[in-house]
Amino acid sequence: IPSELIESEMFGHEKGAFTGAAFRRIGKFEEANEGTLFLDEIGEMDINFQAKLLRAIQEKEFTRIGSNEPVKSDYRIIVATNKNLSVEVKNGNFRKDLYYRLLGLPIELPPLHERDKDVLILAKYFIDQFCRENQLPVKTLAEASQKKLLAYSYPGNIRELKSVVELAVAL
Repeated sequence: IPSELIESEMFGHEKGAFTGAAFRRIGKFEEANEGTLFLDEIGEMDINFQAKLLRAIQEKEFTRIGSNEPVKSDYRIIVATNKNLSVEVKNGNFRKDLYYRLLGLPIELPPLHERDKDVLILAKYFIDQFCRENQLPVKTLAEASQKKLLAYSYPGNIRELKSVVELAVAL
């Protein structure tokens, strides 16, 4: 989400709050009430928005753009990033207080090239899913294909594996 739109996406806005705001829009924090909010690539978030995010997480309330009324929301928050946030904190790219607020239960997943057994399991899953979505007969991986998949380093991680598998099935 571009940094200019992040606050509106997360907290929503009122009708007339800015040019083009023709109606009230509910943000992701409000939509997640009594549920789970997943913020992917939190390490990419603009440093200027991080203070607002911290307040929303701590207080369990926020204010829509163009409003003075706080909105309460109760949710569980899960975040993901491909960056080392402790390094980002040291480099001044991520707020320390937000880092510690989000830390909770960190789950570190090693990159795909360090989990070779998972490559074939995931490849089979992606093949089955792609075939089902496109009404294709189920395909299987030839032994030579399996060896190629296992030998590759996947700098794009699981997203790259998925793309490669879908392309192979399509071809």
